[in-house]
Amino acid sequence: MVNVYASIIPEANAVFDVEKIRTDFPILDISVGDKPLVYLDNAASSQMPRQVMDQLIHYQTTQHANINRAVHYLSEVATMEYEKARRKVQQFVNAREDREIIFTSGTTDSINLVMHGYGRKFIKAGDEIILTTLEHHSNIVPWQMLAEEKGAIIRVVPINDAGELDIETYEKLFNERTKFVGLIHVSNALGTINPIKSLISFARQHDVPVLIDGAQAAPHMAIDVQDLDCDFYVFSAHKLCGPTGIGMLYGKSSLLETMQPFKGGGDMIASVTFEKTTYAAIPHKFEAGTPPIAGAIGFGAAIDYLNSIGIEHIAAYEHELLNYATHCMMEIKGAKIIGTAAHKTAVLSFTLDGIHPHDIGTILNEDGIAVRTGHHCAQPVMEHFKVPATSRASFAFYNTKSEVEALIAGIRNVQKVFL
Repeated sequence: MVNVYASIIPEANAVFDVEKIRTDFPILDISVGDKPLVYLDNAASSQMPRQVMDQLIHYQTTQHANINRAVHYLSEVATMEYEKARRKVQQFVNAREDREIIFTSGTTDSINLVMHGYGRKFIKAGDEIILTTLEHHSNIVPWQMLAEEKGAIIRVVPINDAGELDIETYEKLFNERTKFVGLIHVSNALGTINPIKSLISFARQHDVPVLIDGAQAAPHMAIDVQDLDCDFYVFSAHKLCGPTGIGMLYGKSSLLETMQPFKGGGDMIASVTFEKTTYAAIPHKFEAGTPPIAGAIGFGAAIDYLNSIGIEHIAAYEHELLNYATHCMMEIKGAKIIGTAAHKTAVLSFTLDGIHPHDIGTILNEDGIAVRTGHHCAQPVMEHFKVPATSRASFAFYNTKSEVEALIAGIRNVQKVFL
């Protein structure tokens, strides 16, 4: 059997210097009360290095203007930097052309763009859309809205108790009515890495387009949309050391050209009269109004920063952290790890017997430890495991083994308080 996960987790790099990397992140030096910050909420939003902040300040102080159309110096420079950022994203995901990269406000906006631009145009009554139990609400709710509007049907791929997709059921769901597939690359709630290349390949045999939610994958592994052969791929900058309010949609140019615009307004038009409007070519057709110029430039700077470290080194180091944290957690009596897939990114969701996750998060915060508690916008996952919520520690390449040990000590302290 072919290992569909081959090369996802490379070998660790002996020269990876986490202490040097930490000096790039000023926020890691702050204290919460009298305790040093231990930031383990990276799946929600990662921290930003000085290099990205410096680029944002440089833009705001020497380059800021609105882009396109104007012929003055600042506008030309800002336009050049904005489009340079687009090319950086293109290279980051190995898209064939930079016009296949659409800047959006984030993953949610990107998925909604596809739902409105592709789904509302091509999905009809009786058509079926395949989603999975692992999906974030952002890749469920828009398709539910579409299904209700069009009279389409949503089919759901179940998971097993390790938090892995039931591949056999996935394949059986396909039929002549299947018209779209939405798949999460990495579960935000569990860290499960889905074998999306093989899942996409199966959908391709049925000529069904596939959207991949890569919000949790892009910060932790190399993405190659041409190799995956996905039709759409989406993620946000703020999960990979960039600014909030900016994200991307990759779409195959052949599909983007057939799609209707999501938003109307300035800069997405070729011409406007009261009789008829004609739209600009992609990508501008989908970027109405003044875009998040500074955000896009910061996005590009974040990609530069990650590339300077090497995404393969990041993946290897985070895998070591996850293994260490998992081993330590398994030694805590009354702790249960939720999501034990064989292939995971550095996410550790857990429960403690007799203690509500919100109480866990509150007590950990008193020790300066930031984790996420709740359903993580993945309520179907919680329903599968029959828990209302979990506590989630999510690690980044600037976290350390000593912070893992602080988490474990904090959890033991929580148990002392409540038990």
